[in-house]
Amino acid sequence: MARLARTIVVVAAVAGLAALAPRLAAQADEYPHAFPRKGVTQILDNVRVSVWEVNWHHGDAQPVHRHKYDMAGVYLRWGPVTVTGLDGKAVQSGEFPIPRPYFQPKGITHREEAHGAPGTPERLAIMVDLKDAVTDMMMIDDPEPSAWPREGAPNVLENPRIRMWDYTFTPNGPAVKRIYRNDVVEVVVTGGTVKVTGPDGKTDTRTLAPKQARYINRGTLQTEQGVSGTPRIIAIELK
Repeated sequence: MARLARTIVVVAAVAGLAALAPRLAAQADEYPHAFPRKGVTQILDNVRVSVWEVNWHHGDAQPVHRHKYDMAGVYLRWGPVTVTGLDGKAVQSGEFPIPRPYFQPKGITHREEAHGAPGTPERLAIMVDLKDAVTDMMMIDDPEPSAWPREGAPNVLENPRIRMWDYTFTPNGPAVKRIYRNDVVEVVVTGGTVKVTGPDGKTDTRTLAPKQARYINRGTLQTEQGVSGTPRIIAIELK
């Protein structure tokens, strides 16, 4: 009888967990994705990424949200933010140097709100949702040097999803033809002018401004050269 009773308890427990699973899944779906929300503007979207300009404005009440994708980003301005988890614990982040490359795995659920007295800086970032799309990763057979890495561009963050490179163009600097062997999101940190020449010889002079982001497809072949100013970018190379 004792063994039968234990069996009944185990079966009941398993049945209870099976009944609970759909409710837990439903609760997980109750939380909206992190973006869009107040202070957030979408810059671009394709099958591999969504890129967002994220502002933490004072007085903006924010919902609890869940990050449904791995996320890479660059903080362009520091400002105090309070992050509150599902357990109600609130953490206020300390100041950090700018620009700050950043990576966050998917699944994190919390609320983020700006705090501080009037006149306190408001945080700004460009955030990139890394979608789970499968891409053709066939080796690109091209003799030109790879766009990344390149001289003068330190690798500032790397993991199984991305590499991040910090590069500053100099006026009339080296003009090297390069092949992009991976898809890349370029985030502009400091403005300036860059000349870009395609394989057909056509030249495009581009004025870069902070907060801009550009997607470059793998296989792109081009020559880039600084023209004026010292435009600085953080390149997020997708693996």
